[in-house]
Parts: sequence; structure tokens; C-alpha cells
Amino acid sequence: MDSHDNNPQKKWKNRELIASMEFAITGIVTAFKEERNMKKHALSAILALAAGWFFKISAVEWLFLLLSITLVIAFEIVNSAIENVVDLASDYHFSMLAKYAKDMAAGAVLVVSIYALLTGCIIFLPKLWQLLVR
Repeated sequence: MDSHDNNPQKKWKNRELIASMEFAITGIVTAFKEERNMKKHALSAILALAAGWFFKISAVEWLFLLLSITLVIAFEIVNSAIENVVDLASDYHFSMLAKYAKDMAAGAVLVVSIYALLTGCIIFLPKLWQLLVR
């Protein structure tokens, strides 16, 4: 037995890369199963990727599009985790601090979503315009 096996702080530490990856993948799958907004983000991502393929966007445009998608999904997962921890910690009783934490986490998702929207507009509006004026 390792010397840290009796240490309660290390109880939930992952000792192997594979175990860490399994927990991470489980977290992602749980977010997509349990969070309504993740399904909306996934649909938006699929539509954006299809538009990127349709318009044959450049490598740099792909990088920004993929960054936008990744940020929105990652922030939504973090937001959901924060909401769950706040609910657990506040024992579902109203607390102004809990409200602030949840509102700020949701605000972070809104900020990256606006970035994603602006990125999509910068990439796709000129291409849509060219398609319409042909």
C-alpha cells in the first residue's frame, strides 16, 4: 500500500492516466446527457462545422471556428460543474453567494458564446453575402 493511501486528501486523486481519462470522458458524456444547453451547443457546433465544410473555409478560419466551439462546450461543462457544487454546498437553500456564483458561471458561458457568435459572423457573413449577390 502506498504511504498516501490513508491520506483523506488523496482519496479521490487519480493514480493512472487511463483512470483520469475515463473520469474526464464520463464527465463529458454526463454533461451531454444531463444538461439541456449542451444539446443546443452540440447542434450549433454541428451546423457551424457543416457551414465550414460547405463554404470551404480556410485553415485559419477553421482554427477560430474550432476554438469557438471548444470554448463554448468547455465553459458550459465548467458552468454545470459549478452549479452542481453550489447546489450541493448550499443544500438547495437560497444563498446570495450561491446565486452570485451561479450567475457568474453562466455569465462566463455568455461571454464565450458571444465570442463564438462574432467569430461565426466574421467567417460566414461575407461568404453568405457573396452567395446571395451572385
